Amino acid sequence: MSLLQQQRRRAREIALQLLYALDMRDDQTPDEAISLFPSEGESEEVLRYATWLVRGIWEKRIEIDNLIRMHITGWRPERMVTVDLEAIRLALFEGLYSKIVPIPVAISEAIELAKRFGTENSGKFVNGVLGKIVRSLAEGEGKDVEGSTPA
Repeated sequence: MSLLQQQRRRAREIALQLLYALDMRDDQTPDEAISLFPSEGESEEVLRYATWLVRGIWEKRIEIDNLIRMHITGWRPERMVTVDLEAIRLALFEGLYSKIVPIPVAISEAIELAKRFGTENSGKFVNGVLGKIVRSLAEGEGKDVEGSTPA
């Protein structure tokens, strides 16, 4: 694994933790959560990418959640295990909205995050949801997603 891949993996872990914290506390902004994160020992590149992910996902979370809603049956994002939801949001933002990494890489990274931080079934659940969304979009269903770039 290259240094860039290692840095992005660590940034995704941090972003997942920050997004989880934001979901647990309605009174906190992304910048407040980021400022409270113990960043000692983390490289500037890791923190910059994690910050970009958190801000981007938080800004697009309603759109992302609507995309999730359109492709799942019997579930609402609000009912999902929070770690699973954040991993799905992360993959959709990074792979579809920003197009910074290829979709298969974004999905693979999300599955690994879900396995590491979620429940026993999180990896399979995240894989299933993301697979359904990506297949549907590839078939022309769903909506177009817009791109953005990191600051």
